[in-house]
Amino acid sequence: MTPTAPGAPETSTSELWDAPVSSGPLAARVEIPGSKSLTNRLLVLAALADGPGTLRGALRSRDADLMIGALRTLGVGIEQGDAPSTLHVTPGRLKGDVDIFTGLAGTVMRFLPPVAALADGPVRFDGDPQARVRPMRPVLRALHALGVGVTGPEGDLPTTLPFTIAGRGGLRGGAVDVDASASSQFVSGLLLAAARFEQGLALRHVGTTLPSLPHIEMTVATLRDAGVTVDDSRDGIWVVSPGPIAARDVRVEPDLSNAAPFLAAALVAGGRVSVPGWPTSTTQPGALVPGLLERMGGSASLSDGVLTVTGDSTVHGIDVDLKAAGELTPTIAALAALADSPSRLRGIAHLRGHETDRLAALATEITRLGGQAEETRDGLVITPRPLHGGVFRTYADHRMATSGALIGLRVAGVQVEDVETTAKTLPGFAGLWQAML
Repeated sequence: MTPTAPGAPETSTSELWDAPVSSGPLAARVEIPGSKSLTNRLLVLAALADGPGTLRGALRSRDADLMIGALRTLGVGIEQGDAPSTLHVTPGRLKGDVDIFTGLAGTVMRFLPPVAALADGPVRFDGDPQARVRPMRPVLRALHALGVGVTGPEGDLPTTLPFTIAGRGGLRGGAVDVDASASSQFVSGLLLAAARFEQGLALRHVGTTLPSLPHIEMTVATLRDAGVTVDDSRDGIWVVSPGPIAARDVRVEPDLSNAAPFLAAALVAGGRVSVPGWPTSTTQPGALVPGLLERMGGSASLSDGVLTVTGDSTVHGIDVDLKAAGELTPTIAALAALADSPSRLRGIAHLRGHETDRLAALATEITRLGGQAEETRDGLVITPRPLHGGVFRTYADHRMATSGALIGLRVAGVQVEDVETTAKTLPGFAGLWQAML
C-alpha cells in the first residue's frame, strides 16, 4: 500500500501550518490528555458491563467521539459529566438495523464488529475513504467462523469497509484462529466482547508475527480489572471465560504516545520538557519513550509522577526494533532525520496498514525535505542529510503531522499539511506545540 494519494498536487496554502522553529532551549510542562487506546477500550467494556459506570479523564478526540457516537447508535447511554472528559455510561440492549460510521478510527472499525454481533439486527459499517483500504479480513473471518453473518456490498465475505454484521442478539463463541500479523487490534477487538459470548472465546494467533503486543496486554489488563477471567499463559493464545463485566468508576491515564513528540522536542531544541501524570506502571507502548530518547541523546527522570526529558540539541542515530510500539515510529523517524548518524527502524512492516502506509509516507516526506530515507522489508533506514523547508504532507494521518512539527523545530520553512488531522487523538495540538515554545 502506498500513502493515500501519492503524487497529488501540493496542498493550497490555506491548509498549511507553518511549523514554528525553536529560538532556544525549552523549559516546558505539557499536560497530555487521556490515552485514546485506553479510552476506547474502557468505553467498550463499560458499554457491555453489568451496570452503569463512569470514565474520568477520558480523551475527547475524533476517534473517541466516533466510538461514543457508535455506541450510542447501538443503544448505549453515554452522557457527559461536569467536564467533557467525564463520561457516564449506561449499558442497554444493543440495537440492530443501524449504521455505524467509523471515520478513520481503527479501534472503532475493529473493536465494534464483535459487539455488533450481539445486537438484535443488522449493523452496517462504513468510514472515511482512507478507512476503506485498511485491512479488516482477520476480524471479519473470525466472526464468520464463529457463525456470524458478515457481508460486503457484493454479498461476499469482505476484507475491508463497508460491510454488514448480522447481529442476532447473542453469540455462542468457542474457538477461533486469527492472523493478527497486520494489527494487534484484531485480537483486542474479539477479546473485549468475548466475556459476553455464551461459551466465551479461545483465540489463537496463527500469523508469522504479532505487532504491538503491549496493546494486547493492555486489553487483557483492562478485562481483568473489570473482573473478566483471561488465560494468556500460552504464547499467542488467549482464553476468555464467559461472565459479567463489572461496572466501574475508572480514571484514564494520559496518552504516553501522544507525549512522545513533545518530549522528543527537548532533544531537538535543547532544554527540558516535562509531562505530569506519567504512570510508574502501565501497559501503554508509550512507556518505551524515555528509554528510546535516552538512547538517542537525551536524559529522562521520573519524580512524583512527572516525567522530564532533557537534551542539548544532540540527536544520535538508533538501531531499534519498534514492533512493540510501532506508533512511536513517526517520532523516532523525525529524530533520525535530524541525527548525527544513520538509523535503522525495524519490526514495523505492519505500519503499511495504518491510517496511511506510514513507511512510504515517512520515506517520501523526509526525502521531500532533502533527507535520505529508504524503505526496507520491515522498516526504514534513515541517513541524515541537510534538510530544507517545504511542505510536509500528512495523508490524513495524525502522527505524520506531529512528525513534521518535530522536524520543523530545527528546520525553517517546514509547512505541515492539515495539522488539524491531529484532532484524531490530540485536539488542539498546534496550540499545545506553540505553548511549549
